[in-house]
Amino acid sequence: MSEAVQHPDLSPTYHGDPAILTLADWLGDPVAPGDFPETTIRFRNDRAATSVGLAQLDDAAWAVHFGRFAPLPANLPQPLALRYHGHQFRVYNPEIGDGRGFLYAQMRGSDGRLMDLGTKGSGTTPWSRSGDGRLTLKGGVREILATEMLEALGVNTSKTFSIIETGENLWRGDEPSPTRSAVMVRLSHSHIRIGTFQRLLALEAADEMAALIDYCLTHFPGPPPPEDAPGRDEPAIRLMHNVVERMADLAASYMVAGFVHGVLNTDNMNVTGESFDYGPWRWLPEWEPGFTAAYFDHAGLYAFGRQPEALHWNCGQLAVALRLHADTAPLVAALERFGPLYMAAVARRWCWRLGVVPQGIEADTQLVATCEAAMREGKAQPDSFFFRHRGGRGAAEGALGEALAAYQPVEDTHPYWSDPEPQSMLIDEVETIWAAIAEGDDWAPLHAKVAALRRMGEAHGTAPTPAGHA
Repeated sequence: MSEAVQHPDLSPTYHGDPAILTLADWLGDPVAPGDFPETTIRFRNDRAATSVGLAQLDDAAWAVHFGRFAPLPANLPQPLALRYHGHQFRVYNPEIGDGRGFLYAQMRGSDGRLMDLGTKGSGTTPWSRSGDGRLTLKGGVREILATEMLEALGVNTSKTFSIIETGENLWRGDEPSPTRSAVMVRLSHSHIRIGTFQRLLALEAADEMAALIDYCLTHFPGPPPPEDAPGRDEPAIRLMHNVVERMADLAASYMVAGFVHGVLNTDNMNVTGESFDYGPWRWLPEWEPGFTAAYFDHAGLYAFGRQPEALHWNCGQLAVALRLHADTAPLVAALERFGPLYMAAVARRWCWRLGVVPQGIEADTQLVATCEAAMREGKAQPDSFFFRHRGGRGAAEGALGEALAAYQPVEDTHPYWSDPEPQSMLIDEVETIWAAIAEGDDWAPLHAKVAALRRMGEAHGTAPTPAGHA
């Protein structure tokens, strides 16, 4: 870990640590940020900034670093557009990479983890193809709402760190145009994707893949594989077990949150198990496994109920890539853990969100099934269901009432649980928040919603995670 660098604009807790430079020659391309007409700060996440020693930046310095991308001290001298391949809706594409974003900086968080600041809408790169490298302001606002809601519901997600309006008019087929432009910065625990490994397999770059495996095990460590796991001491096998564990928990967290990501391609899958890159996302209006978020997902490949399958399939693509350094059998053994780990994670997270003390995997899995059946039968909106029955409360008859009565509630003292209605994130509210900005430049509803979601997150507390994983 690098030493803290003292700088008049930065907190003493800021620790620049551009570890990615050891891989940079083949992992990415140095690029220049776009030259924007203006840089008007619309959202700065001081909670996230505090965790990496950047909250002391005044607005002028914030705009220089996160709108003009002047390098941070002791950090990357120039942004790096990362290279990767990926399966996009199960079709392999070797022509992708960071097309409208780049890795801007790395630093150590207050918990010692290596953290990335990456961008969206920061200009063209060698991977832009026909794109303009820009982000709409509406896309940035939606990313704020998605990440804040997910964080409050215990999902391992990137944080929307900064949104700066850039003063350009953009034309988009899926928004009334011209529409306003923005550049976003996200805080993430890595931007190494499954697609990063797929690219190295396609290039048969064995030495580079060995270096990438070592990088991941060094900076994103997890618990060792089970004692009986074949090949458990091999680096590639250790990484595979870690990713399977994280992806199983991520899939479970989506389901318990009632969230549909929409585009679960392998280039959107971070090996740290951290959800990121939000496009056509939705929250469920009712418990419907076939509900899709993306209008272009005609076959429902990434529908709500198919998300665990999608993440399992993506883990399988990592296993294929890692065959460059490991035998098939131990990789398959790691992959086969996904199902049981996913079921355990659903049970663990379901009890957490419902506010009851777990009783064991068998009983808890039955509770989940009973609740799902009740939601389907009653066409319940999931946020309302969990809120109404928090701690077993709420009038319930039949199987649901019996199931809830068998569970001990956790102690809930936060006033949120006495609110008349829970927080949710249905599309009508999203559009209302955006309309206030688009029509009257009124940002108050957005900021009020962020505050309300953070209050909900405080009420829920910390979500349970797999043993040994942060």
